[in-house]
Amino acid sequence: MTITNFTMPPVTIVTPSFQQGQFLEETMQSVLSQAYPFLNYVVIDGGSTDGSVDIIKKYADRLAYWVSEPDAGQSDAINKGFQQADEATIIIGWLNSDDVLLPNAVLKAVRTFQNHPDAAFVYGDVLSINEHGTVINEMRYGEWQLQDLMTFHVIGQPAVFTRLKLFVGLGGLDTSYHYLMDHHLWLRLALEGEMVHIPEFLAKARIHSDAKNVAKAANFGADAFRLVGWMRGQPYTRKLMGNEGFEKQVEAAAHRFNARYLLDAGKARQAFREYWRSFRLHGKTCLVEWHRWLFALLSMFGLGFLKTIFYRRKHARYGRKY
Repeated sequence: MTITNFTMPPVTIVTPSFQQGQFLEETMQSVLSQAYPFLNYVVIDGGSTDGSVDIIKKYADRLAYWVSEPDAGQSDAINKGFQQADEATIIIGWLNSDDVLLPNAVLKAVRTFQNHPDAAFVYGDVLSINEHGTVINEMRYGEWQLQDLMTFHVIGQPAVFTRLKLFVGLGGLDTSYHYLMDHHLWLRLALEGEMVHIPEFLAKARIHSDAKNVAKAANFGADAFRLVGWMRGQPYTRKLMGNEGFEKQVEAAAHRFNARYLLDAGKARQAFREYWRSFRLHGKTCLVEWHRWLFALLSMFGLGFLKTIFYRRKHARYGRKY
């Protein structure tokens, strides 16, 4: 992609890392190979002992900053990373140590910001990949707005970019959230300005057994319910939830979100109850995932293998496509 008549503001990307040595080099290469000359790359490792530090050292001369030391978790590492951002940095993003940026992702994000000067954040579409790098799903989003975020339309974090000034002004990531700290940030950013969708794939998000959304899937719902409480505490979102129908939709979406992750954690009975609660609050919101509700019911009767077969075949189709 040729850059002409184009102002290129400095961009900082942060990678938080801990014990992800098997994926880290691909992640780092995807950032360092971006066709964008004013890119600062920061890696914050939490004291890995799996060879990650050797990988980081291999690219140390191309990094703006790196450190390997114990931290208070992913959110803390990301906040620490952006504290090291070059003072001229305008645009930021973070890329977890098992995810991958696609070529020209940074350039596309910067161009979108310049076409939308009021944008608080921009976001692209995301490909899901497995531990071997094979594409298993496409996550295509839309021109979503605040109300969509409030009803747990979740945006894949690797394809999101925002402004450092806004990030700092909002206090960075809230470290008390361990699973939905990114969605919490998107909500806060959407209260500050426009959110703009880039209808292209900008990143790959890796799904594997050690990823939080797999290994700790059952814990995600607690953060979702916390976010509903947080929304009730903010003047503008509370005003939107003053519409009784929309408040029930938000609550139904939180229960649906919890059900999805409980099912992924193998807790079919609890997932089914959560889908039922979601349906009672707002049927349309729940039935978006009618097939997963069905899988929860089937799993309660020992037929959970049907879910496995369904997704295995679905993933295989994407693998052949890409």
